[in-house]
Amino acid sequence: MAATLPIGFKYTAAFLSGRPQHHRFDDFSRKHPKMDRRRRAKIFAPFDALDGYSESIDSKNVEYVEQIELEEADRIELNRRLQILRTLTYNSKMARANQVKVSVRYYTPCTDHNRFAWQMLGQYVTVTGICWKVDPEETGCIKIDEAAIPLADVAEITSSDESLFKTDEWEAC
Repeated sequence: MAATLPIGFKYTAAFLSGRPQHHRFDDFSRKHPKMDRRRRAKIFAPFDALDGYSESIDSKNVEYVEQIELEEADRIELNRRLQILRTLTYNSKMARANQVKVSVRYYTPCTDHNRFAWQMLGQYVTVTGICWKVDPEETGCIKIDEAAIPLADVAEITSSDESLFKTDEWEAC
């Protein structure tokens, strides 16, 4: 493909001479050794010029909702499941022995004071892990792995082990 240069182009001679060819042992090659491909690739790698900017933009896409008030039947079932978990994790020895794995869906209010939803709306989050303690008296929390979840915010508790919350097994409690 022939390049058309404007008339009177100042660098015509340099353009027509082509790329410079360096020999392995000339002065330029000694001062500027060839860069290996990995190091050269790092020069062109994308980077985040504004730290945290993309996370801040993504946080604005979160949809917030009002906290759902549980119906009486759902609240009774949730309390039954909490009682079962409390029985299985009564003390740390029992919690380690039983290692009950559950998923807890709970409401967390919006903490971003720059959002319209601050202190009014929130979102539902699900945590899955080992239940270590259910403490309605002292802390009012359920501890799943490292997360301490207020019992008032818990909306649902499920388990992959279907027999854990069977109604007929826990009727006597």
